[in-house]
Amino acid sequence: MSDKKKVLVTRKWPAAVEDRLKQLYDVTLNVSDVPMSGAEIRQALKDYDAVCPTVSDKVDAAVLDVQNPRAKILASYGVGYSHIDTEAARKAGLAVTNTPEVLSECTADLAITLMLMAARRAGEGEREVRAHKWTGWRPTHMIGTKVSGGVFGVLGFGRIGREAAKRAHFGFGMKVIYFDPFPVKPELAAETGAEQRATIEEVLKEADVVSLHMPGGKDNYHLINDARLSLMKPTAILVNTARGEVVDGVALANALKKGVIKGAGLDVFEGEPRIVTDLYECENVVLLPHLGSATASTREAMGWRVLENLEAFFAGSTPRDRVA
Repeated sequence: MSDKKKVLVTRKWPAAVEDRLKQLYDVTLNVSDVPMSGAEIRQALKDYDAVCPTVSDKVDAAVLDVQNPRAKILASYGVGYSHIDTEAARKAGLAVTNTPEVLSECTADLAITLMLMAARRAGEGEREVRAHKWTGWRPTHMIGTKVSGGVFGVLGFGRIGREAAKRAHFGFGMKVIYFDPFPVKPELAAETGAEQRATIEEVLKEADVVSLHMPGGKDNYHLINDARLSLMKPTAILVNTARGEVVDGVALANALKKGVIKGAGLDVFEGEPRIVTDLYECENVVLLPHLGSATASTREAMGWRVLENLEAFFAGSTPRDRVA
C-alpha cells in the first residue's frame, strides 16, 4: 500500500503541474474536466487527505458538513476564496489556502484590455466586421471614448488593483484614485501618485473608469447596484475582473440600456457560467469568459503555489498562503 498522501484535484490543471502531482501524491485527476457536484466534493473530504478545488467549485457549509473528514486541507487553485465557506471549514478542522501574487499582473492586463475594449467599442466593431456589415471608414462611425489623461478609479487597492493602476497611470497618463477599506501603505500609493478617497461613492462620482478589485463574498455582495451606478458619470466605464457577485447584473444591464453609464467590461459573473440575459442585449458591454489569469505561465504558477502549500502543510508547517 502506498504511503503517499491521497489528493483530489477537482478540475483539469496544466499538464506540468499534474505530472508533478503524480510524482508526489496518490492523486486523482479530473481528466474529463467536468465540474464536480457538491455531493462528490463532500465524499472526497471523506476519502482523501487533501482536496484541491478551484474558484468554480462551491464549497459551502452543506458540502463541508462532514463528521471527522479524512481531508485536513482545501488547497484552492485561485486567489479568491469566497467560493469556500471558511468558517465552516474551520469548524470541520480544514485548513484553507489560495494562490495570491502570481496572477496579479495578468489579471491587471485583462482589466486594461476590458477598459480599452469598452471605451473604443472593440467588441461591437469586431461583431460588425465578422457579420460582413462594415461598409468602410467614415468620420462618424462607432465613435468611442478617449481614456488617456482621464481618471482611473480603483475599488480595492490590493495587488491586482495596484497593478491595474500602474498600467493606467504609466501607460495612459491617467490620474489614479482609490478606495480600500483597509489601510494602504503610503509608499504603495505613491508609486502611481494614487489619491485615496474616503468612500466608494466619491470614487464613483469622480472616475472616468472604475475598475473593481474587491474580494467577493457576503460583505461585497452587489457592491455595485442601482444606487451606486447612478452616481457614475454618464460617460464612465465600469470594469470587473474581481468576482461576479460584486456587481448586480440586472442593475448594470438597466444602467447600460438607459445610458446611465457609457459602457462596461466584465470578465466575471454572478453564478457563472450563467449570465444575466439582459446583458447579452447590451452592445455597450464586453463579456469575457473569466480569462483574468488565463496565460500559460500564470496558470502553471498557480499550480506550483498549490503544490507549495500542500508540501508545507503535509510537512507540519504553516502554508504561506493559508487564509483559514
